[in-house]
Amino acid sequence: MLPFKSIQEAEIAIGRSPTTAETIWFNYSVNKSDYYLYCHNILFLFLIFSCVPLYYLFLELFFRKSILSYKIQPKVNLSLSDVFRCYKSVMRMFILVVGPLQLVSYPSVKMIGIRTSLPLPTLWEILLQLGTYFVVEDYFNYWIHRFLHCKWGYEKIHKVHHEYTAPIGYAAPYAHWLEILILGIPSFMGPAIAPGHMITFWLWIALRQIEAIETHSGYDLPWTLTKYVPFYGGPDYHDYHHYVGGQSQSNFASVFTYCDYIYGTDKGYRYQKKVLQQLKGASNTNGEQNGGSATFAKDD
Repeated sequence: MLPFKSIQEAEIAIGRSPTTAETIWFNYSVNKSDYYLYCHNILFLFLIFSCVPLYYLFLELFFRKSILSYKIQPKVNLSLSDVFRCYKSVMRMFILVVGPLQLVSYPSVKMIGIRTSLPLPTLWEILLQLGTYFVVEDYFNYWIHRFLHCKWGYEKIHKVHHEYTAPIGYAAPYAHWLEILILGIPSFMGPAIAPGHMITFWLWIALRQIEAIETHSGYDLPWTLTKYVPFYGGPDYHDYHHYVGGQSQSNFASVFTYCDYIYGTDKGYRYQKKVLQQLKGASNTNGEQNGGSATFAKDD
């Protein structure tokens, strides 16, 4: 709850007139407890888990032919009942694990210094903190993910997530309950190192889950803005990890590619890409020698 009872008190405290955004925030949060504001994450996560994957489902249902060339594993197609079954499992874990975890984790958020007061952070402050959160989470997630691929970790916990060898958006949060708890740790590491405003924290949780849904979407769409993010892995990068399955010792990173490159756990992926590129080049060469068709030979 804000320590000001009026916007005039807030103006005196921050030493200037509040911005429009700060006035909106004051009017919304002035009578709400910090705990209540933190629990907004439950609603945000529910909406993200439920609605963001619909974008890819919509494209697949109504523009299948147009986006088929961007489907990473085009031979794999799940029925709507399979998709809905995945969503039901995700919602079950949301009700039993994710939601309660949000309800009881507030003391840790308070302890690390997430604030709700004025002034609001600047855009640059938000961007720098979000960048820090993504990098920190990616590094710690990398090592936890490698642990989950040891024999015990995979057989007891992580194989649930790998039931989808060709992942879909709804399968991003599809996991064993213990994996959900464990992977919550690196998500808090960034805010613990560089604590910010509750709005920044909301954005972090939302953007991280949206990114996870994209990397599990099964489509490497050319118009996504994440393609302009340096060292970003993306759907094709993570799809290879699922395609290889339980034996995978490649592409452990959750967001970026630098950890896999530094520690040599992207060699299988890079080798596959090299071979596919060579095969594509050979196919194009043969096509040009046979009249310019690289895929089909026309019957007379």
